[in-house]
Amino acid sequence: MAKHAVLSSGAKMWRSLPCTKAELRLDLTLACGQSFRWRETAEGHWTGVMGGRIWTLTQTEDSLWYHIYKNKESSLEDGSDRMRRTGVSVQIESKPENRIKGAPKKDDEEPLAVTSVQDTEEEKEMLRDYFQLNVKLQDLYREWGDTDPHFRHIAHIFTGVRMLRQDPTECLFSFICTSNNHISRIQGMVERLCQALGAQLCQLDQTSYYNFPSLSALADNNEACLRDLGFGYRARFLQQSAKQILDTHGIHWLDGLRSVPYLQARDALRTLPGVGTKVADCVCLMSLDKAEAVPIDTHVWQIAKRDYNYASGNAQKSITDKIHRDIGDFFRKLWGPYAGWAQSVLFCADLKKFQKLKETPHQKEEAPAGMLKGNERRLGCSAH
Repeated sequence: MAKHAVLSSGAKMWRSLPCTKAELRLDLTLACGQSFRWRETAEGHWTGVMGGRIWTLTQTEDSLWYHIYKNKESSLEDGSDRMRRTGVSVQIESKPENRIKGAPKKDDEEPLAVTSVQDTEEEKEMLRDYFQLNVKLQDLYREWGDTDPHFRHIAHIFTGVRMLRQDPTECLFSFICTSNNHISRIQGMVERLCQALGAQLCQLDQTSYYNFPSLSALADNNEACLRDLGFGYRARFLQQSAKQILDTHGIHWLDGLRSVPYLQARDALRTLPGVGTKVADCVCLMSLDKAEAVPIDTHVWQIAKRDYNYASGNAQKSITDKIHRDIGDFFRKLWGPYAGWAQSVLFCADLKKFQKLKETPHQKEEAPAGMLKGNERRLGCSAH
């Protein structure tokens, strides 16, 4: 049986890109609630599905290392795969009905053996695109720190928190699952969604990996099946949003939102069932190239009040459209055109799972009141 790759076992089948930890930290970026498909499969090694392939990533001080697994009889090596590599959503059909109903898998659904993929510039470009490595994060950190003392204090601990450029379909339907939810539960829901409706890719160490479902698989799904899998009221939103996209806009509509202005893209997403302003902003920021989008949920609202003395809307018990707009504008004015990236650093720094990074004596002395009380609350948009 194929196993998860580990760099220390030999670098022969690994490839690398120059990338310092100041530009990217995998442990923060992949676990802060942007994507829900990555798992730490060995210390410092993260395995997940991206672009229809299974990747294991790790890093040294100045390099990002990657290992790609591939089915021997790949159904993805066609024009659709090439489109996906360039950042276009690809809808790969699968026949998941038996998995949903709990019937045993047929022989032809058994995982194929895997082999390593020859290094190509296309695969490097997939990785560069996914992590948006063309954006110089250190320069942005410096700019944000020059205008924001609170960010400057956080930045020396939480370096390398970078925005992913995800597949729009995966990002949208993952974030529909985030309503009144938390990161670990969302991960389980997204994984069950892929197992039920996605195409199986391969198996590593008894863990099966699946592609994200196509729009048609989501639209044709029986809502009751997803309710049985624990999606609750979100099951209806998943099915109805996919159907509305296909019936009203077409399969390439989500990708097309990358080329329209931010507010136009956000308003278009808000027409979908289960997509409010917060989810729409998450999708804009994390998959549609809208770096100015600042997702506002109760968690971010608390950060604004606690760390920036933001008082507007204090009488309100929930986030109104006005509060969402005003806080977003406040941060956009403070941080500039990449405000969504800066907000994600503070969000990451406030998650309970990362509080241990603040625990050295020197950092405790410097931390202002309230900084050590971050918590992974239930989130209105996200995990983000």
